[in-house]
Amino acid sequence: MRMSYTLVTSAKQLKEFCDELAAAEVIAFDTEFVSEHTYRSQLCLVQVATSKHLAVIDPLAVSDLSAFWELLAKPGHHTVVHAGREELGFSLSAVNCFPAGLVDVQIAAGLVSSEYPAGYGSLLSRVLNVSAHKGETRTDWRRRPLSRQQLDYAVDDVRYLIPLHERLQQRLAKLKRLAWLDDEMNAFQEEVAASRTRERWRRLSGLSGLSTRSLAIAREVWRWREAEAERKDIPPRRVLRDDLLVELARRRVADPRQIRAVRGMERGDLAAFLPEIALRIKDALEMPAEGLPKSDRRDVPNQINVLGQFLSTALASLCRSLDLAGALVGTASDVRDLVAYRLGFINGEPPLLARGWRAQVIGTLIEDLLAGNLSIRIADPLSDHPLAFEATATGPPPQHDRS
Repeated sequence: MRMSYTLVTSAKQLKEFCDELAAAEVIAFDTEFVSEHTYRSQLCLVQVATSKHLAVIDPLAVSDLSAFWELLAKPGHHTVVHAGREELGFSLSAVNCFPAGLVDVQIAAGLVSSEYPAGYGSLLSRVLNVSAHKGETRTDWRRRPLSRQQLDYAVDDVRYLIPLHERLQQRLAKLKRLAWLDDEMNAFQEEVAASRTRERWRRLSGLSGLSTRSLAIAREVWRWREAEAERKDIPPRRVLRDDLLVELARRRVADPRQIRAVRGMERGDLAAFLPEIALRIKDALEMPAEGLPKSDRRDVPNQINVLGQFLSTALASLCRSLDLAGALVGTASDVRDLVAYRLGFINGEPPLLARGWRAQVIGTLIEDLLAGNLSIRIADPLSDHPLAFEATATGPPPQHDRS
């Protein structure tokens, strides 16, 4: 059945639509964007749903969407998204505010099931028993005009968000986890805001085991690459590939001729950059020790790493039994950090699993395991939940939130 929706292609239409949205208690939205060709993602469509309206806003026809983003940020409603990191970025870029009353159904689903991160189609099938349209996943959303089929596909990405939100809210309320979702939404927004200014050079693959001097080279060349990519409005990897950047950090040479000799650096368009890259490497090689980045490696015994891996597997089984996504609760590294923290190998702020609702579900359980008050055994090797956590005779019965 063909859907009825409004296509907003003028400032006048946008104002009229925002006037209609102002009374909505729940506003769901999604976006279509292209990120392969520019430094920042290019917004190409905004799809919006309320209990009464469906609309598609065309940012290539309406250049100023401030009225829409300001309305989303105004308190008095809930805003529903799915995997909304990019959507939050567009909101911050436009009005420097997050949408009000934010709920990300992907995160909400992870608090009531073992699947995370769940795709939109998977959630629709599992929670609402409906199928999402497919077929336009490779659309270049920058091209105009868009066909009716393309617009229908875009609207389909938002039309079920409110029913999905309502069903997940009911499940969260039944499990008494609504406060957990509030905590996750606050943490998610803080992380998105921080990521816009955080230097992400440590995410380069291949830095593990490098000296602090090599890490300094990686950082300085990464900073140059980011600035150049932003100036040209192209993806950073088109300026200099990640693997080449890490190889330069490993080699620690500032001679342009030796840099050019690295396989891949002989590319013609890199020739003009060699003096600047060499200068950045030279700066890092001559940098005083106090200016070098600290190593990311944790000085903990290998036994802690092994214990973290073992416990993360056991806790994944526990999470499944609680209808909770282990991937949302924490990683094996998070488990390791908690064990190291409780045993005194690392100090400072309590790690993730020692805070908030995670401490109730996981943190105290690990403490009881470390103290010998709790043991793990195989209850039924053929069960979906083969492991059992049981109180030992050496300590008092542990108290854990199993809601």
